[in-house]
Amino acid sequence: MARWLRGKSIAPAERGAVVLPLLVVLLLPGVAARAAVYEVGPGQALAELDEVPWESLAPGDQVLVHWRSEPYRSKIILAVTASEQQPLLLRGVVGPDGQLPIIDGRDATTRAGINFWNEDRGVIKIGGSNNPDCDPPACVPSWIVVENLDVRSGRAPYRFSGRNGDSGYTENAAAIYVEVGRHITIRNCSLHDSGNGLFIGVFGGETRDILVEGNHLWDNGIEDSIYEHNSYTSARGIVFQFNHYGPLRAGCLGNNLKDRSAGLVVRYNWIENGNRQLDLVDGEDSQAVPDDPAYRSTFVYGNVLVEAEGEGNSQIVHYGGDSGDTSIYRKGTLYFYNNTVISTRSGNTTLLRLSTNDEHCDCRNNIVYATAGGSRLALLASNGVLDLSHNWLNEGWRDSHDGLDGVINDDGTNVTGSTPGFVDGNGQDFRPAAGSPAIDGGTDLAAAAVAFPVLFEYLRHQHGQPRPLQGNIDLGAFEYCPPGGCDADDGGGDVDGGDDADGGGGGDDGGNGDAAVDAGPPDAGRDAGGDDGGDGGVVTGDDGTGTDSVADRGGEAADDTGTADAPEDGADAGSSLQGACSCSPGSRSSSLPWLLVLLLVSWRRRKGAGST
Repeated sequence: MARWLRGKSIAPAERGAVVLPLLVVLLLPGVAARAAVYEVGPGQALAELDEVPWESLAPGDQVLVHWRSEPYRSKIILAVTASEQQPLLLRGVVGPDGQLPIIDGRDATTRAGINFWNEDRGVIKIGGSNNPDCDPPACVPSWIVVENLDVRSGRAPYRFSGRNGDSGYTENAAAIYVEVGRHITIRNCSLHDSGNGLFIGVFGGETRDILVEGNHLWDNGIEDSIYEHNSYTSARGIVFQFNHYGPLRAGCLGNNLKDRSAGLVVRYNWIENGNRQLDLVDGEDSQAVPDDPAYRSTFVYGNVLVEAEGEGNSQIVHYGGDSGDTSIYRKGTLYFYNNTVISTRSGNTTLLRLSTNDEHCDCRNNIVYATAGGSRLALLASNGVLDLSHNWLNEGWRDSHDGLDGVINDDGTNVTGSTPGFVDGNGQDFRPAAGSPAIDGGTDLAAAAVAFPVLFEYLRHQHGQPRPLQGNIDLGAFEYCPPGGCDADDGGGDVDGGDDADGGGGGDDGGNGDAAVDAGPPDAGRDAGGDDGGDGGVVTGDDGTGTDSVADRGGEAADDTGTADAPEDGADAGSSLQGACSCSPGSRSSSLPWLLVLLLVSWRRRKGAGST
């Protein structure tokens, strides 16, 4: 501004007329740059997704995809470095009966003029690109929300038309592929019929602060392959909550939720019928993950884990590593509490595989029930240190089916029986019935878990509600509620997340809320006319993503090989997760803009008075 004024002859009375309006334009949020809204679908300004200028999207822009009976068949690149105040939003506007708009990768086309590598890795990509110009790590797509979409069919043998003409997807392609990103929210999406439903890579530790909330991840995988999963992720700080997982595609051997992150929180999900329900292994793709302080603590609570007859691996949870390099295995503590674990196998079931004796699990307040009886239930595969306190277990449970090389510390407070007393176990109503031994059977959390209290419970499906805590906490994922009803002590939260659509402090712009992690369950943007909704109190740490090794930014990525069960694109995670967003949220209630407005009004009044 000083340069603009230099050499100009401005009378003292006029200086305020120049300087003050300029200050208002420069400092008043939202004045200097106004976000665009692109509406796509029947009766809208744009008919197809290929008409959206993906190459020129800017912070604050919104792409609203309206439901129609015919799927959209377009490839999408999101490569915008947005902000908490001006996030980038890709949102589906649901149909009259709540139908999600469908984006189908089969026979999809890439908009002419955009150019990005790894087209064959996903239907929607968040990551690097030639046009739009975003070359990680100098440019990292950030503050992006994708919600209310049915994204499907990103896998071999399906094909698409891209920058190289007719092309095919890789086997490890995903419905949503995050090559690298920070502050990314995937919410209320159906991700299926792909190699991986969701793939998030670590990109040398650059991927961080990820929220996966209220999604349906199912029907993914590649036949006869153990390498593709319903979700495969690595980041530094990632939270999974209120999601519904499984089963995979017929004949596919992958896991439900496979993760290599630091700062991992898995809570209030319903996860059923994968090879393993949880496969929480080493961050082998970037040293930034094992070096992250949050790598050694993992929190899994308030989930329903269901192991059905005929699923591949009889182990429900794996914690530690699978790369073979034991120096980078998790070697920390899995805090596993207030989960309801059900196995309907007729044969053996094992609750936990801890990879080495350096892995430890603090297991309390859970219900672990095998319908085949206690002789079929083992708590450890072989290795590790397991501390048991205040759990319900089948009478006659075993240490191990294959010989115990680790240690089980049983403090004598566990309850055993033939049935835990569900409302309707056959109908999957796993709430405790009146008289259940689970009622008031819980105990206090471990000191490290106090920052992650059990405030909500899963509501079928893809919703949540405050947990009605009364007296001692009940065992398992649900609290008993007597026939007369009970009031939920939700710590100030709201069943719908309060005034914001998803429980975060984000307001109407789709940005990440700056509220605590336990701010509320998801309901963001489920209505066609709802607010844009914030991130629901995203809790995450630094970051972690793996991506393909790119030979050159204009060319193809090198092939991923990796070891068994290794992320083909890498992934890491980490950073401190203590119940609140790791970012420094901008204040939405700053008084500066209003002071500027008052100054402007005062100036205009004085100007008008001086001219009479």
